[in-house]
Amino acid sequence: MKNLLPKLWIFIAPAVFLPSLSSAEYDYPYTWKPEGTWMQNYGKSPQCMDIPKDLKLCFNVGYRQMLLPNLLEHETIAEVKQQAVSWVPLVHKACHPGTQVFLCSLFAPVCLERPIYPCRWLCEAVRDSCTPIMNAFGFPWPEMLNCDKFPLGDVCLSMNTTSSDDTDKTGVSSVCPPCDNEMNTDAILEHLCASEFAIKTKIKEVKKDNLDRKVILQKKRKAVKVGNLNKQDLKKLVLHLKNGADCPCQQLENLANNYLIMGRSVGQQYILTAIHKWDKSSKEFKKALKKLKSHKCQVFETVFK
Repeated sequence: MKNLLPKLWIFIAPAVFLPSLSSAEYDYPYTWKPEGTWMQNYGKSPQCMDIPKDLKLCFNVGYRQMLLPNLLEHETIAEVKQQAVSWVPLVHKACHPGTQVFLCSLFAPVCLERPIYPCRWLCEAVRDSCTPIMNAFGFPWPEMLNCDKFPLGDVCLSMNTTSSDDTDKTGVSSVCPPCDNEMNTDAILEHLCASEFAIKTKIKEVKKDNLDRKVILQKKRKAVKVGNLNKQDLKKLVLHLKNGADCPCQQLENLANNYLIMGRSVGQQYILTAIHKWDKSSKEFKKALKKLKSHKCQVFETVFK
């Protein structure tokens, strides 16, 4: 995947931009002096700490240290990891070049002398570009990321929107989000962890169902990850590709292949969250299969509320 991560900027109203500090400038701890009301709800004094490698959402965001407690009121790094892991697939979908910057400004804020929130326009840009992707998985934009909470001016985190990538301005792909998957071991395992169940099967038929596509499976189905599915659920399982009536999905055009199909329940429907060709000639896919049984997903609460 191309690196869509832009350079971080601190925005100071009305129109002055200061480039972010280089990672080398985070080699020492900052003396934190809480200001305003931000610290009133915390029992701990804020501290700077290295961003751990297993915090995949933010480990490569462009700076080395983060503030804890963060701006989402997570007081421990374990809590940050639990909540952040479910956002990794969204970043991989590249729905907006500022998605990782925006999320990490809250989950793993930069260590400065006062908390720097993301600019409201950055929140709105990410929300408007990524909401269609989230809707495809049955997730609304969460209230905890309500853009009205973030500053219009003063001091806020912004970004340089210029990019040399040959995507459109938002970075949105025209491919149906669950179908736009790299044959990459880590990506497959991340999709698995973000899904409630996974099965190996062939597709019998694909039908348009208003704005969705209904994916009807062959009778022979092998459970890879059961989740809350019982035998009857697995037998009757029909998946919906949300808002996928017209977007391209190469996997659904070749019904002869076996697929690793992942999904989760939303209301009365089962939503297709990812589909990978069952391709044992792929080294990445074979490596993912070997790790499936032993791979332990981080336990996290649903953050898309």
